Amino acid sequence: MSTTPHTHPDVPRALRLGIAGPVGTGKSSLIATICRNLADELSIAVITNDIYTDEDARFLRSAGVLPAERIRGVETGACPHTAIRDDITMNLLAVEDLEHDFAPVDLLLIESGGDNLTATFSPGLVDAQIFVLDVAGGGDVARKGGPGITRADLLVVNKVDLGPYVEVDVDRMVEDAKAARDGRPVLALSRHRQETVEQLCDWIRWIRAEHASGRHTPYDPGALAPHSHGHDHSHAHD
Repeated sequence: MSTTPHTHPDVPRALRLGIAGPVGTGKSSLIATICRNLADELSIAVITNDIYTDEDARFLRSAGVLPAERIRGVETGACPHTAIRDDITMNLLAVEDLEHDFAPVDLLLIESGGDNLTATFSPGLVDAQIFVLDVAGGGDVARKGGPGITRADLLVVNKVDLGPYVEVDVDRMVEDAKAARDGRPVLALSRHRQETVEQLCDWIRWIRAEHASGRHTPYDPGALAPHSHGHDHSHAHD
């Protein structure tokens, strides 16, 4: 792998967009949805993070949302937040290689491995970040706070179509999320409701335009809270 950035004169660097959130909130499915809806419009590449496998990368390749070579997995070998915040070297090398191999790349999506409510990306790795919750995680989760919930560039409340089946008041959950975010955007999303998918795509178009014009500056949502993991969790895509 190359250790130096690859650039092409007069071509804006890809928007590097991080996707973080707890296990099972639908991060991989959200990435698949983005790719299905924007791949004809933008040149997209994806990096996934898993502790011991490339499971999420294989899921996305099997879904056929992008050519397989545009999807690469990083095996972190440690807690997921380590490779997206504490030591970003592995991810940064993967980013630079993808941007070189498929230049020009318009949008580079970086998925964190499933972690907890405190995990966020280093601004040295991503230009903007989406934090993903889902209604099946409980209607009160947005009130629990954490840097991703309160200060990510976009908070997605995912799988809102499941609200009636898990006895969650989706409108109340979204209002709680808005109250926690001091005016920052919140999106209630279901991949089965195209109008919400279009809202997601419109936000990505907007943040990419802000990045390309220099109006958007990456910032750090906040430090990771001290924590430990007592056991490994299986990854879920949906």
